[in-house]
Parts: sequence; C-alpha cells; structure tokens
Amino acid sequence: MRGKTIGDQELALLQYVDEQAPTSVGEVASGYGEPRGLARSTVLTMMERLRAKGYLQRRQQQGVYRYQPTRGPESVLQGAVAQFVDNTLQGSVSPFVAYLSQRQKVSDNELAELEALVAELQSRRQED
Repeated sequence: MRGKTIGDQELALLQYVDEQAPTSVGEVASGYGEPRGLARSTVLTMMERLRAKGYLQRRQQQGVYRYQPTRGPESVLQGAVAQFVDNTLQGSVSPFVAYLSQRQKVSDNELAELEALVAELQSRRQED
C-alpha cells in the first residue's frame, strides 16, 4: 500500500506516534518535539499533514484528539524504501547492493535476510 510521499522527519514522527499510540499532540510535542527543538505548532502541523496523507487518524477522547497510525510500521517503512529506490536510485537497487558490499560490517542476521530475499526472488523468477 503506497500513500503520498513521506519525508524523513515525518517518518520519524510517525514511528514515534506508533510507539506511543494512541497519543495527543501535546504528548508528542513533549516527548518527540522538545528534544528535537520543534515547537508544538510544528508538531501539530506535521501530524495534520500525516493525517491528510492518510498515515494518521484521530479520535476525540475526553475533549482531546488522540492520534494513531492507519497502517503498520512495516507498511510505512516499505513505502518509504520504495520511494527512496524510485526517486533517489531511479528504480535500481544496484547502488544499494554496491553500498552493502563496501560496508565494513553486515551482521549475520542481515546477511541471512539478504540470502533469504535472494532465494525468494530466484524462486519467483523460476515460477514465471
């Protein structure tokens, strides 16, 4: 599921809201915004943009709007990665693979995930 584009700061805020949900603008401004030097009005604007893009929903509880994500964090992250590959890497994963090959450390878990992904891609290719 791909929504409208989401920036790095919006993604970080969305992840914070997901961890705290349901949460209010005041709570997010205090726990997320203040440590980053963001005013409450900035946090409110970002949250409302995320709501307009379909990433957040809100419900009024005891006179306060409580926000929560409309989809799981995996879906949002997958969309952000797809956006990065499409826009920054012009649809090619080769630059990312080159980056990984030059990286000093790739954990055993990361390597296992990559191997499983390659095996899955090869399996799908054989089915076509």
